Amino acid sequence: MSLPSIAAVIGSGTMGPGIAATLARAGVVVRVYDISDQAIEAARSSYGMVSGVLETVGTPKADGGSVDFGTDLAAAVAGAELVIEAIPERLELKKSLLSELEGGLVGDDVIIASNTSGIPITTMAEGMRVPGRLIGMHWSNPPHLIPMIEVIPGDATDPALVDKLVDIVKAFDYVPVVEKETPGFVENRVLYAILRECLDLLEKGIVTPEGLDACVKWGIGYKLSVIGPTRLLDMAGLDIYKAVSSYLNADLADGKGTPAMIEEKIEAGTLGFKTGGGMYEYDGPEAIAEKRKEIVTGLIAARKTLSSIPNV
Repeated sequence: MSLPSIAAVIGSGTMGPGIAATLARAGVVVRVYDISDQAIEAARSSYGMVSGVLETVGTPKADGGSVDFGTDLAAAVAGAELVIEAIPERLELKKSLLSELEGGLVGDDVIIASNTSGIPITTMAEGMRVPGRLIGMHWSNPPHLIPMIEVIPGDATDPALVDKLVDIVKAFDYVPVVEKETPGFVENRVLYAILRECLDLLEKGIVTPEGLDACVKWGIGYKLSVIGPTRLLDMAGLDIYKAVSSYLNADLADGKGTPAMIEEKIEAGTLGFKTGGGMYEYDGPEAIAEKRKEIVTGLIAARKTLSSIPNV
């Protein structure tokens, strides 16, 4: 198998339209399912924007791809060779969906891939009739712009399925990263380690949010977008890393809970873009829309540039 002819995306939410658009652009017939007409209408609206972004990025467009939206689960998965689960991050919901799918909606040879951000695939597969067909397929948000997917088998996943999913990901020109199962998976573990240190620095008053963002964007992000962390160690010198880590590691943040700064903002109802303020304050919906546009524009430019440089 390279690309499936038909795929289903279960759960529209934040990532569903982007996943669907990426697959459809590669020539796959995609059906997006959600539980309400309101969610489906929102997904249709997002899909139009996402498709425009893929056009701007210059993603090749294969013949035959399409996307349909609906609230009939059986219709969404009928004939699908790949089912991508992208529903909310609640284990009981995911297990209920898996049970429903295996209750006669899909054949035993259909791949079920979960876009979970960190729920163990092994735990999700418990109680499945065919646990070997479940595998993690973690897209990075926004999925239509970040061309990397984590492929995570659980303890019961059929080893041959890993190779199949890797081939599928490569077929729509994304980079598959095969990982052993670990809480949060690799991308989120690294990201949350960075965020923990960032929030600790803010809480201690060592830097402003603006200064922190500039430091990470240009001092870390700029380098790491071209040079991966292990290659960076070679470039800097392992002896240099040892010299700095020998005193710095002991001083880094190592909190086990959510930082007080975040808890206080949540208590105050300031959650970020969705409430008009979070770490920053935003001057109304138009300012937030403009900031979102700036971010997408930046990601498009970065992807075009990074795609033109060889891996180093």
